[in-house]
Amino acid sequence: MTVTPSQMLPLGTRAPDFSLPDENPLTDEGTVTLKHHSDRPAVLVAFLCNHCPYVKHIVDTFAEKAKEYQDRGVGVVAISSNDPEEYPDDAPDQMADLAEGKGFTFPYCFDETQEVAQAYRAACTPDFFLFDGDLELFYRGQFDGSRPGNDEPVTGEDLTEAVDRVLAGEDRPEDQTPSQGCNIKWRSGNEPEYFA
Repeated sequence: MTVTPSQMLPLGTRAPDFSLPDENPLTDEGTVTLKHHSDRPAVLVAFLCNHCPYVKHIVDTFAEKAKEYQDRGVGVVAISSNDPEEYPDDAPDQMADLAEGKGFTFPYCFDETQEVAQAYRAACTPDFFLFDGDLELFYRGQFDGSRPGNDEPVTGEDLTEAVDRVLAGEDRPEDQTPSQGCNIKWRSGNEPEYFA
């Protein structure tokens, strides 16, 4: 299994806007944009997919933590950018099934053109981007130190520390460890230069 790290977008980067369809039948927000969350004290954009073992490893805990973050005022949006023609488990209908089965309380959007993943310089699943109330990048990195097979518990402690800090108006965490996972499954000819 090839492991791909996060690109670690520069801190302070302004959140790229997007307009994507919500495939989660539990939220059913239609078209989701970043502006929907612009009045929040923080916004978390998470690049996920259905089939990746790294996502499967954390998804239950992530769904729980995301609900906790939302209860504290954080906007949460998950995005899948994988090519569903080559990876049918990541097609919109399968996304809907996963969102419903896991009880996602946040939109799970499909990035069909893969332009949003490119704008965020997303590289892997999972890949997390936490923005402050000014939509400037506060944290990008791992959910926690757990990986499939390393026997560390899935806690979400790294991302949760960052959420705690941004909501408290504190400085960004000094140590930010890149997320790791499966590479985003780019359509043929669509792989961005930063990923090469």
